Amino acid sequence: MICGVMEEPPTLASLAAPHGGAHVALGRPCGVDEAGRGPLAGPVYAAAVILDPLRPIAGLDDSKKLSERSRERLEIEIKQKALAWSVAFASVEEIDTLNILQATLLAMRRAVDGLAIRPTEALIDGNRCPRLDIPARAIIGGDATVAEISAASILAKTARDAEMRRLHERFPQYGLDRHKGYGTAAHLAALAAHGPACFHRRSFAPVRQLLEGNAPPGAYFGRG
Repeated sequence: MICGVMEEPPTLASLAAPHGGAHVALGRPCGVDEAGRGPLAGPVYAAAVILDPLRPIAGLDDSKKLSERSRERLEIEIKQKALAWSVAFASVEEIDTLNILQATLLAMRRAVDGLAIRPTEALIDGNRCPRLDIPARAIIGGDATVAEISAASILAKTARDAEMRRLHERFPQYGLDRHKGYGTAAHLAALAAHGPACFHRRSFAPVRQLLEGNAPPGAYFGRG
């Protein structure tokens, strides 16, 4: 888990009070989003972000709508200006044991729990909320409409992409730096040629079918 908190002296809007070993940001929610539910490989990541209303960040949007360069620029700005942020993940083993939905909710819970400041509410992208000890609200399409969720979407996406690039350095034959683990034609061809690796999700049909030796000829599984 990676987390941070604003180091500047607090403004009136960001004053925090002790609460059970953490701090409560007065009136401030956190946004929560995930990255990597659909790929055949790698962990699923989640991020939680509490923004500072006195330090607005221009250009926040659903991470999928932004270029890689824009995401990386905004990642730096979010970490500099947010009151608090946290990035967490659920492992491939947890995905295969729990299923991808429960692993995603687990990563979200870890991200919220990792915040150095306790939010008053969690705004979750999508239609399902993880179990939290604070109020939570699911917002469909929130990554494009709620700034806190957009910021979380960007941090989750950039963190997962960085992990895929690290895995690519060790396993270049799979091309993870290009498709980031999604079931593209190139990835499926690499899977057929080299077999699944330790970072592939064995509970996902394309990988499971290869392991069982009954993958359909020419099978293609696009982005999920």
